[in-house]
Amino acid sequence: MLRTTSRRTAAAAAAAAGAAALGLTLTLAASGPASAAAHPQSAPAAAGVRSDPNGRHTAAEIHRFLTSFYGQHGPDAGAREHQVSDHLKDRAAHTEGYDLLLCAQNTPRRITVGKVTTAQSAGVGWATVTTFWDGGTRGSFTAYVGLESRPIVLQDVDCGW
Repeated sequence: MLRTTSRRTAAAAAAAAGAAALGLTLTLAASGPASAAAHPQSAPAAAGVRSDPNGRHTAAEIHRFLTSFYGQHGPDAGAREHQVSDHLKDRAAHTEGYDLLLCAQNTPRRITVGKVTTAQSAGVGWATVTTFWDGGTRGSFTAYVGLESRPIVLQDVDCGW
């Protein structure tokens, strides 16, 4: 009889703890300034949640960054100023005749970012960036991002020349 009572007590305690946790969750969700439906969480705020146990940028985060950075036609002035490493800015400033960040002389018609690969031991992630040009020609280069850079910035490009 003692075993049965302790099992029932333990089960009741577990159920009460679960209900309390659910109530706390619902209370916290409802206590915000407005409902989540009225103010959905934006991508930058959601990106603050780290899915990598070491706090490094994940392949998905790097892909989102590169896609946003390059956009459809290349990085804008703000991205070039605030989302590029100092080393790469210096290289770009000393590159004459073409845009180092695009590995091109002109503005592409469209840009896509391929699959991101991360090398945890090297602390870097990279993806192939493909540029599409008038006349159907394509170009590609590799863009590199540091896994631990805060904020996330473009570290380097390899034009393949």
